[in-house]
Amino acid sequence: MKGPHIADSRTLNRRTFLRGAGVAMALPLLESMTPVFARAKQPDPPRRMFAVCNNLGLLPDRFFPKTRGREYELSPYLNELKAYREDFTVLSGVSHPGVDGSHSSDVSFLTCAPHPGGGGFRNSISLDQFIAAKIGHLTRFPSISLGVNASVGRRSLSWTDAGVLIPCENRASSVYRKLFLQGSEDEIERQVRKLQLGESIMDTLAQESKSLTRRLSAADRDRLDQYTTAVREAEQRLVMARAWERKPKPAAPAGIPNDPSNRNAFMQMTRLMYQMARLAFQTDSTRNITLLMDGNNSPAIKVTGTKITDGYHNLSHHGMNPDKLAQLDAIDREQMQLFGELIRDLKGIEEADGNLLQNTVVMYGSNFGDANKHTTTNMPVLVAGGRLKHGQHLAFDRTNNYPLPNLFVSMMQSMGLPTDKFATSTGPMQGLEIA
Repeated sequence: MKGPHIADSRTLNRRTFLRGAGVAMALPLLESMTPVFARAKQPDPPRRMFAVCNNLGLLPDRFFPKTRGREYELSPYLNELKAYREDFTVLSGVSHPGVDGSHSSDVSFLTCAPHPGGGGFRNSISLDQFIAAKIGHLTRFPSISLGVNASVGRRSLSWTDAGVLIPCENRASSVYRKLFLQGSEDEIERQVRKLQLGESIMDTLAQESKSLTRRLSAADRDRLDQYTTAVREAEQRLVMARAWERKPKPAAPAGIPNDPSNRNAFMQMTRLMYQMARLAFQTDSTRNITLLMDGNNSPAIKVTGTKITDGYHNLSHHGMNPDKLAQLDAIDREQMQLFGELIRDLKGIEEADGNLLQNTVVMYGSNFGDANKHTTTNMPVLVAGGRLKHGQHLAFDRTNNYPLPNLFVSMMQSMGLPTDKFATSTGPMQGLEIA
């Protein structure tokens, strides 16, 4: 009795085939001529988004280039990134239509919701949560909201569909524990029970809200609808969290970080948060991260080679004082250097079909065009990585700004998400092509 047929793992050489057949003709490339391990199509690497906001901005005359296009001359700050010139695009003449409100404008950085400083303002969904609704189920964490000295409960870039703030995590060690440290069986079961209890509370709230509907005015029904929408979103997050709770966490590529003990270690905390974002992407723990660097809530921070004598917020109101400008310049330059480190580190991690930077669209910017004047137009913005064609300065009208939400549409399209509209956008960004 013949044994089972086992396919020979050796590959067929085209020349050997021709020689054995005694013919001289061109043959098509046959499957048997391809190494067995090369035949299977490699899955596409995940696409990711990382959005960073420094809510005190940058000195505009030292950030924006004076020339445009692909042959633009690097500004003093962009010169800190010259090694990565072909990996990013710089934007000028962009802003969010209708977003004013001075320091309140940072809450609209990723939502584009107008008039954040006005009475009765209600925020809308942020870009990261819009993305999380589409791909968040693919990873343990649908999104991660990070902060550097972010004012707890008051400042965040992440907002739900119902306009509810998602708090920032300010401690890198806490982010690390969430990403990599698995609890004991008892701890896991306790967490699952908490999640189940949370779901039951959400169910009760939803049922009770329904019974009220018939007795409410139209305005109150609208407010109740907003409330029940928030409840449904919370339920969905709880269900997904419970499903992931019993799945093993990935092995940590690096050791747990040491959190600085003082808020003046602003730069050190920024570097640590960049590292946590890289580790989260590298292990596919999430594909969606925001980072708010809250200068308003920061003291006189430490900067390499320069003594900072005043709080970050007070320095931003420099009034053209040379000493304050020199200190701000040192702060801004170190921020650019840290962003350069982020680009370098993402580029250094190879993935299928490229590297981590090529598969991650990164945006760095500010809600302020000029913090000294509290202006929210002409916002400084860099976009790096992703499947976008870079190495250029896209210069729009400094008087009648181009809508920055168009960048958000282009970012999502570069991630393979089929969308042509977000908030006050008018379409994808002109001049920013997908590679």
